[in-house]
Formats: sequence, structure tokens, C-alpha cells
Amino acid sequence: MKKSGASQGQSASELISKRIAELGDWRGGTLSRMRKLIGEADPDVVEELKWVKASTPGTPVWSHNGIICTGESYKNVVKLTFAKGASLEDPARLFNSSLDGNARRAIDIHEGEEVDESAFKALVRQAIALNSSGKLKPSKSARS
Repeated sequence: MKKSGASQGQSASELISKRIAELGDWRGGTLSRMRKLIGEADPDVVEELKWVKASTPGTPVWSHNGIICTGESYKNVVKLTFAKGASLEDPARLFNSSLDGNARRAIDIHEGEEVDESAFKALVRQAIALNSSGKLKPSKSARS
């Protein structure tokens, strides 16, 4: 994985690893697993830590010619939000959150849940292809 967004002498990847370790529970394990799958789907992915504030540790972001997805951890869920998820095919129905938006779609993973690894990698690869094409799939209303 490529590294970006260095801060205080640490790379974004190091800061993300630190954030995952600080979670110290199932959320860290889940976020770590999903991070590994993203790297397997795209060895050239760029890891960044964005939206860092004094009150928040920042959000892990994976990019390739634009944002692929973000990885957020909440008390009861790890959320992977795909920036252009509404334009991706999701035959395995991994997207289960933020379904009403025009652009984003998310995968909420609760404790003990597993994600179909091959379907997830396919979503990552689709997001990269979409970012690389510079196009969005036309909306249903535009196709009629």
C-alpha cells in the first residue's frame, strides 16, 4: 500500500495502525480485516487519515484516483462508506446503510458479522475502475 498524509513523523498507514490498535476490541479487528482486503484488492491503494481534529483521531481513507471508501468505527458498528457507492453494482447486497443517498453507500458491520470477502474486493475494484474512468453511471431517470 502506498502511504500518504504523514503527520508528526508518522505515515498515514502508521497512524491508521495506531488507531486500530487503540480500539482494542472487535472493531479494531474488523477494521483491520477490511483494510487487509482493500490492500489485497488494490496493492496500489493510498491510505490517508483525514478530518483529524483535536476531538477526533481522524478517519481512515483509502484512495485510488479518488476516494474508494472511508472506515469509521462507532460504538456498535464499523462503517465502510464508498464515496460513489450508488454507482456500483452490488449483487451480493453488501451495502446495508446510507441507501437513500445519491452518491454514497455504506456497509455497516456489527460485532460477530462477516463480510463476503470476494464480493467486497469486487466492490473495491469497481470503485477504482469508476474513479479511473472519471464517469458516474447515469441515474435511472437519465436513462429513461
